[in-house]
Amino acid sequence: MASTPLQNGSVEPIEPSNIPAVVGINFGNSFASIAVFTKEGLAECIANEDGERQIACAVSFFGEEMYIGNQAKNQLVKNSKNTIVGFRNLLGKKFSEIPQSQSTSSAPVIQHPDIPDEPAYKVEILQPAPSPLPKTASNTPAASSAPTPRSEPIPGERILSVSEVTTIFLKSLIQSAQDFLGKTVQGAVITIPSTFTDAQKDALEKAALDAGVKVYQLLEEPAAAASTTTTDIWSPNLSTDRTQLVVDIGASSLHLSLLSLRQGLAHILASHSSENSSVAGNAIDSKLITFFANEFTKKTKTPLTVGSPNGAPSVADARAEAKLRLAVEHTKRTLSASPGAATCSVESLKDGMDFTGSINRMRFDMLIRPIYQSIADAITELLSSAGVDAHQVDEIVYVGGTTCLPGLDEHLCLTGGFNENIDTPFSMGTVVGGGVGDPTTVLARGCALQAALIESLSADEASAELRKAFERNTDLTEVTVTSKTLGLIFPDESGNELGGTWVPVVLKETALPARRSVTFDVELSDESKRFAFELWEVSEGIRIEKVKPPKVELSDDEGADEEEEEEEEVEVKHKTVTKETLLGAAEGKALLGIKAKGPSKETGKWTSTMEATFVVTATGALNVSVKEVGKDGVSLNISVPAP
Repeated sequence: MASTPLQNGSVEPIEPSNIPAVVGINFGNSFASIAVFTKEGLAECIANEDGERQIACAVSFFGEEMYIGNQAKNQLVKNSKNTIVGFRNLLGKKFSEIPQSQSTSSAPVIQHPDIPDEPAYKVEILQPAPSPLPKTASNTPAASSAPTPRSEPIPGERILSVSEVTTIFLKSLIQSAQDFLGKTVQGAVITIPSTFTDAQKDALEKAALDAGVKVYQLLEEPAAAASTTTTDIWSPNLSTDRTQLVVDIGASSLHLSLLSLRQGLAHILASHSSENSSVAGNAIDSKLITFFANEFTKKTKTPLTVGSPNGAPSVADARAEAKLRLAVEHTKRTLSASPGAATCSVESLKDGMDFTGSINRMRFDMLIRPIYQSIADAITELLSSAGVDAHQVDEIVYVGGTTCLPGLDEHLCLTGGFNENIDTPFSMGTVVGGGVGDPTTVLARGCALQAALIESLSADEASAELRKAFERNTDLTEVTVTSKTLGLIFPDESGNELGGTWVPVVLKETALPARRSVTFDVELSDESKRFAFELWEVSEGIRIEKVKPPKVELSDDEGADEEEEEEEEVEVKHKTVTKETLLGAAEGKALLGIKAKGPSKETGKWTSTMEATFVVTATGALNVSVKEVGKDGVSLNISVPAP
C-alpha cells in the first residue's frame, strides 16, 4: 500500500494503481535531477537512460547527433563551440541584460536574428541529406533503373533560443520519468531560485509546456527543502518545532535561507543570495585544477597554464583545463564518499602525456579552507541580519553536490558558533550511500512530494480555495506569524528567574491561525489539589558565560619543567527566557492528583498530568484551555493583538 504526502509530512494510504504520475524536477544551472512518487510511498530520485541521477544541464550537437546530459558535457573538450551549458540562468532574460562573459564557456550567445533583444545560441550541425530518388521504369536501360545513391549530409547552422534549449532538456527529463513510470506524466513541480523574476518564471512555464508537461507549481528552493525535511522519513527524532538553516551551494552561486519550522509549516526568517563564483563549486574546481596542473608540471617538466588572468591560454592548455575540469568532478565525489585519498586521471592531458595525481582529504580541506571560511562568514552575516544567534539554530540542511564534502560540515560546525549538538545530515548519518539526507536529491524529492500533494486535491469547490495557495501571485501565501513565544508559568518554589515552571506552547514565528496542545506534569499545592497558572508572552535570547575549562592534571614528569600557565576562559552560551507581557491568570482544582511515595525529595508532593491547548486565530484572538487529562479544566478567552 502506497501513500500520499500531506502538508505536515504525514501520509495517507492510496492504492498502487492510483499513484499519481507526477514528477519533481530540481532544475539547476549546472545539474538537474528527477524524482517521482513511487508505489512504496516514497519520493525517490531516479536515473535517466544513461544511469545518471545528477544530470548535467547541457545540450550538444555533433554532426547529425544531439547529446543531452553528461554525454553533452563531455563534448566541452573537443566540441565546446557546439555545446550549450548554463542556459537556465539566461531563461527569460533579454540579450542586452546578459554580460558578455556568459558567452565564453560554451556555444556563443548571440542576438537572435529574427527576435529583437532575444538571446540565442548558434551551433553547427549536419542537416540530413535528401532522400534518394526511386527506381525508374523497368523498360529503361539497366543503369537508369538503379536508385539514386544517398548523398552526404549538408553542413549547416541552427539558431536556438534559450527557451528552445530549455524545452529540449526538459523533454528529455520528462521522457526519463515516463520510461520509469510506464505512463504519461500528468504534471510537474519545478524548483526555481528565489531570485527568479516573473519574466523568468513565465519563460520556464512556457518551456515546460512546450516540452509536453503541465507545471503544477514553481517551487522556490528553500520551500522544496522544507517539503523534504518536514517528512517523518527525514528524521523521526527531530522536533517538529525548530529553526533550520539551508545551505545551498551551486556551481556559481551561494544561497542561504533561515527557516522557522512549526509543525510542518515553514516560514522564511532571512535569506541571502550571491552570484559570487568565488564561494561556489566552480571555485573549488578551479583550486583543484590548479593543484593538479602544478603536479603535472612537476612530474613532466611541461608547463601547463590554467585559469590565466593575462589573456587566453594556448589551445593545448585550454583543452587540458577542460579535461581537468571534467576529471575533478569524479575526484570531488570520491572525497565526499571516502576518507582516503582520491585520484585524478586524464589520458593525453597535454602533448600526448597521460596524468594521474592524487590528493587526500586533509590536503584538500586545507586547500579549500578559504572557501569554507567565506561561506561561514556569509552565514554569520545572515544570522546577524535576522537577529538570530547561531546557538539558536537547531539544524543545518545542505543542498547541492558541493555540500556533500564532509570538510565543509566540519568547518561550519566548529567555527560557526553553533550548538555542539546541532543536527546535520552528517551528524545524523543520512548522507552515506545516497541516504535521505543526500544533498543532491533533497530538492527533487521535495518537489515530487509537493506534486503528489497537489495532484491529490480534488477538483470540487471545497478544494478550490486550497488550490489557489499553489498558484503564482496568490495572496494566500502572505501569512501572519507570532513575534513572541506564548506559554504558561506554574508558580512553585523552584526559585528560578521566572518564578515557576515554564511550559512553552506556541513558539515565535508560528504561522497563524494555529492550534497547539502540550501535555505535562504539574505540582499541586497540597492535599486540596489546587493549582494556578499565568499566561505570558516571553522573549528568548542567549546568555554568554565565561568559564575556565577543566584543568588537565599532568604527571610529575610531564609538569616538572613547565611553568603553570593561566588558562584562558571560554564562552559558554545558554538559552534564556524573559517575561515580557502578562496576558492573564487562572486557577483550578485537580481531581486525579497523585501523591509521590518512596525515599526521594519528591515524597509527599502531589502532582497531576495537565493538557494545555492554545488556539490563535489569524487576527490574533487567543483562546487558552488548561485541563487535567481525563477531566474538564479552566479556560481563558483573551484577545491578543496581531503582531
